Amino acid sequence: MVDVSKQVSIDVPEVRARRFGLIVIGDEILSGRRQDKHLSTLIELLNERGLSLSWAKYVADDPEQITATFKDSFASGDVVFSTGGIGATPDDHTRQCAALALGSKIELHPTAKELITGRIRATAEGDPVKADLSTAENQHRFKMGEFPMGSDIIPNPYNQIPGFSIKEHYFVPGFPVMAAPMMAWSLDHYYQNLFHRENWAEQSFIVPKGIESVLTPLMERIEASFPGVKVFSLPSVGDPAKGGVYADRHIELGIKGNASLLESAWIALRAGTEALGYEIHDISKSD
Repeated sequence: MVDVSKQVSIDVPEVRARRFGLIVIGDEILSGRRQDKHLSTLIELLNERGLSLSWAKYVADDPEQITATFKDSFASGDVVFSTGGIGATPDDHTRQCAALALGSKIELHPTAKELITGRIRATAEGDPVKADLSTAENQHRFKMGEFPMGSDIIPNPYNQIPGFSIKEHYFVPGFPVMAAPMMAWSLDHYYQNLFHRENWAEQSFIVPKGIESVLTPLMERIEASFPGVKVFSLPSVGDPAKGGVYADRHIELGIKGNASLLESAWIALRAGTEALGYEIHDISKSD
């Protein structure tokens, strides 16, 4: 049996990790009328850039809930993306709640006014009545450009109606076709210095008939002995349709972190698992 307490970890320069979060706002998500696509999209966008999502929250179209959520997220110091609720209908509260959480007010952003004006004129297709900015309908459209004071613009390549950012919070529409490129732009515009800064890697294997309570002390020793390495356990009741070791109860056991830290921890995890009397099934690409 390998004594993991004697393993020596590799020293790497310590860099303050930034946490990324997601807030999805909308009754339609919580009621099931719409399926959320923002979570998987943001995870993919972050992973493509060598980053990862730390947390996500779903919030109803309730001003008190939204304001309380933003107060917490503004205080967290995290980089946060918020989707939904930035339109101008009665159930859109995000802009006002963000301002309230900051102890501020909303105002019509001059660049947003220009962009909305351009959108109005483009969709009017030469009709002077539709292009008249003084009509009640068009005046109402300008509300979509009212953001908390001090906000910056997030370009919207789909229809030019912008989102906004303030204090490392990035507010985009609830429509995935608009939100995805706006989130990508925000990451590329503000956080390129964080891209692929860590050589993140993950390795795992299957433990047939594994029991978490038996494996937990080993997992704790690995994390204590190899700072910067995280150990994870994904138990399954089994799936007969998959066959093999996946048909019965099993655990996927693995480690993740900077690739330069994983080799010794990986050896110790495997040796420790086998020392407990378990077999190890390596995961292949076909699994």
